[in-house]
Amino acid sequence: MSDVPVGNRTELGDFLRSRRGRVAPQEAGLPPSAGRRRTAGLRREEVAILAGVSIEYYRRLEQGKQRRPSPAVLEAIGQVLKLTDDERRHLAELSRGRPPSPVTGARTGRASRAVREEVRRMLEIAHPYPACVLSRSSDLLTANQGALRLFPGIEDWPEPERNTARYAFVHPRARELYADWDDVARGVVAHLRAAVVVHRGAPDIREVVDELSARSTAFASLWQRHDVRARTNGRKVYHHPDAGRLTLTYEAYDVARSEGQRLIVYQAPPGTPDHEALLRLSA
Repeated sequence: MSDVPVGNRTELGDFLRSRRGRVAPQEAGLPPSAGRRRTAGLRREEVAILAGVSIEYYRRLEQGKQRRPSPAVLEAIGQVLKLTDDERRHLAELSRGRPPSPVTGARTGRASRAVREEVRRMLEIAHPYPACVLSRSSDLLTANQGALRLFPGIEDWPEPERNTARYAFVHPRARELYADWDDVARGVVAHLRAAVVVHRGAPDIREVVDELSARSTAFASLWQRHDVRARTNGRKVYHHPDAGRLTLTYEAYDVARSEGQRLIVYQAPPGTPDHEALLRLSA
């Protein structure tokens, strides 16, 4: 996975090139140019001029030779490239090149799979709503009955191999389970792309990305898009073999004093067919 190491010129440059390639000159307020453009989206010099920096400065930034640009420069580039909030945070992380944080531990080490007992009890408190804890690399660390049954067939895998990203791209039931598999797949990849920057050098994330890049052409293609998206909440529609069709919303919470663990709770409004289907999962 040649472009996974972050803080180097490859990751930052690839991200900037991918974003400027998606902004049409007209969207940036530039007049239509005569003749055929060789560059998809904005040219490097156009981004520089619109952001108010020198062409040489921006060129060095894409090459990873310009260290720690100011917040004002990042904000200007973000506006020109029409970055989302998640993409702006991602750009700031890529540009920062910060050392390991004492809060999250050694970023180059493997994250602990241990889940605090207090967090495990919260999964039972959430019953009958499906709830689970995922690692920073999307390993399914623990789940209540409803959440485990939400991924049909995942129990067939040994516990260390249960990973929701792996499930989405490799498990034969995944494409039938998710009504909008394409959106789920994009979200999974965008989350992992952001995670490799937040948890710099984390071998557990790198191994998942390497594996899925080798096993799934769909994953490999999406990985090259450099999309980033925080998965804090959302909505998914399922065609579940036991519960039938159901629409669930989910909320994801960062687990305190953990190495990137997330507590995820799924729900549906009481009294609705979706809620009744959810109860069948937890029965």
